[in-house]
Parts: sequence; structure tokens; C-alpha cells
Amino acid sequence: MARLILSLDSQVLAEYNMNKERYTVGRLPDNDVRIDNAAVSGHHALIINILNDSFLEDLNSTNGTYVNGKLVKKHALQHGDVVTCGHHQLRFVDGQSDNGDQDEFEKTMVMQPSAEAEQRIRATQAEPTRPVSAPTPTESGSMTALPPKAKLQVLSGAFAGRELDLIKTVTMVGRPNVQIAAITRRADGFYLVQVESSNGDFAQINGTPIGAQARRLRDNDVITLAGVKMGFFVN
Repeated sequence: MARLILSLDSQVLAEYNMNKERYTVGRLPDNDVRIDNAAVSGHHALIINILNDSFLEDLNSTNGTYVNGKLVKKHALQHGDVVTCGHHQLRFVDGQSDNGDQDEFEKTMVMQPSAEAEQRIRATQAEPTRPVSAPTPTESGSMTALPPKAKLQVLSGAFAGRELDLIKTVTMVGRPNVQIAAITRRADGFYLVQVESSNGDFAQINGTPIGAQARRLRDNDVITLAGVKMGFFVN
């Protein structure tokens, strides 16, 4: 199933599964994809789904409809196309190509930790990491709960909307020779640790550099790493 991912200034706002034949895009409340912004016309554009194909049509909008930066009247949508209406973007994701896109994201942004990286991670931890594969008994005999499940969602760039479940003890994300950080799953939660940076800059949480020590992540934190923004969400 094809999807539309709505974003503004690289921040994902909504996601739409395209299970109908027609979708209208515009500012008025009766649109299937409503964009409440003065730069968007009341009924700005129309998307028609015919079998496995999707077609975009501009509805004589005031400011025009753009696909990948080019002004269009009609356009056959392809996987990865970015439709611009006013200041907002709609990324078209073809369901048949989505799995390959996810694989490419994981190949590009996710990597296996090396022995050297694991040593750096351990050195930055304020306290030893307890195994998270099983609960640990407390002094009273009760069991300590494992950290909750969590995921990363890419908020900007070519892979906006992609998600990554944080199920491993250590998940390394970033770009080699640019900037790499690790998310460690510990008994008391998830932590972000800097591993590598080509220019010495630290990854950021909500716009603040994390520094050399591990920083605990909280629900809805925004991580900026290697020029990409990612949201951290507890399931």
C-alpha cells in the first residue's frame, strides 16, 4: 500500500495510508490531507490511485504544486517523489518499494559495533550496564523490570518516516567517517553515547550537545546526528 508522509521544515507531521481511489490535498477541512496553512489553496491538489499507479494533479492552486522542485500540472508519482504544497512536503512512498527503502536505510545509517567502539561505550558509562536479556532480582526477591521498548523515527532527510526498533543492547547509528553514536539499552532505560565524529562535534538531544558522557534518552527526544534528525519514542 502506498503512503504519503507530510512534513514541514524536516519535521514529520502525519502519515496517510492510501487505501482510497481519490485523495484531495488542501487547506479546507473537507480535504483528505488537510494542510492548515495560508500558502496552501483550499483545494490544492488531487491524487488518483488506479490499480498500482498514482497520479498527481494540481487543482489550479494559487502557489502551484511542485514535485522534486519542479512545477507540475499533472505527474505520475514514483517512489520517493517529494510533493511541495506551499511550505509543506508530501513524500510519496510506494508500498512495493518500501521494504527495499527500509533495507537501504539500515545499510546506510545502522552498523555493527566494533570491539573498539564497545570499549569506548563502556568507558563513557557512568555505571556498569546490567544484562537486559532477563530480569534481575532485587533484595526483596522481586524482579526488576526490563526497560520499555523504544524506537527511532527518522524526521528529516531522504529516509524521513523510516523507523528502527531498538531491541539490541547496543544500536549504532550515523554515518562512518562523519558522525556515529550508540544507543545502549540498559536496565534503567536508553542512553545515547558519542562514538565517532570527523570534526569533533557531538550529537545533540533537543538541540543540546551530549558531551563525552552517556546521556539518558526520554520519550519524544529529538536526536540530531550526522545532519539527520531522529525522534526517540517509547512504545
